[in-house]
Formats: sequence, C-alpha cells, structure tokens
Amino acid sequence: MARKRGRRNSRTLLAMAALAGFCQPAPAAIIGTCTIMVGASGTMKANPGLNVFGSKQAGGSSADATITASSLLCTLLNLLDCYSVSAPAPASFSSAPSGGGTNVNFSTVYRLDGTGVDTSGSVPQRVVNGTHTIQVDLTATKSSGIFPAGSYQGTVTVRCE
Repeated sequence: MARKRGRRNSRTLLAMAALAGFCQPAPAAIIGTCTIMVGASGTMKANPGLNVFGSKQAGGSSADATITASSLLCTLLNLLDCYSVSAPAPASFSSAPSGGGTNVNFSTVYRLDGTGVDTSGSVPQRVVNGTHTIQVDLTATKSSGIFPAGSYQGTVTVRCE
C-alpha cells in the first residue's frame, strides 16, 4: 500500500511539474506590428537666461505622434502589455551653430493618451493593442555659458518595442 501511494505522489508531482513548465512565459518574439505616425513637430524656445531651450518654455510646443499597436499574440492570450513605448533623449542636437552643442544636457518627457502625466523619456510605458497618442517634450540645458544665436534642431526617436 505504501508503494502505491508513493507512485501516485510521483505521478502527481510529475504532472504538476509539467503544468508549471507550460505556465511560465515563453521567451518568444511578439507577433504583430507597432506603427508610429509622426504628427506635428515641436518647437523649442529659450528661457530668459539663454541657457535652456525647451518645448515646455513659454512659446514652445510639444511634438506629437500616433502609435498603433497590434499583436495577434496579445489578442489571443488576452495580454494587455505586449508593447512598450519610450522617447529617450538624444545625445546631441541634430544641428546647431558653432559652440551651441557643447556642455549641453538633454532630457525628454512624454505623455500617452492625453493623461497629462509626464513620464521620463527613457522609462518605457506599456500599451495595449489599439491607437494611442503621444506628446513629447525635449529640453536642452547648457551647463556653462549661454546658447549662441542661430538655428537649432533636436530629434527625439519614439520607440515602440
């Protein structure tokens, strides 16, 4: 009798181990698409001290885009967080006058779906399948001196991965 119970426990343990193997997330690629359509370009303005350029400065405006996430795997398994969106800060200006790009630190924030809540650009935020709006703000701060006169351009890459 003791032997039968031992076999039953072994089989139960084996079945539980097999089931646990199926329940763990599989390291697989997402099957689907995430499309980003760029909307309006933002506008960066200088602060009165001429040491900060930013789209959140007076007269500046955010850039915006539309993100459409669609994943069959997310739909089939009813997962709500298959894609992540982020908008990390660039390392430098795309273009700037001589000396304009030295001693500059860049930062970005973004807002999804009109929440009004700023998320640091380097922090990914999960999105569900569907269409989402994103507003992105870029700030460039000169650690010493002021920005020389001229034309500046900064490019933020919005990621959906």
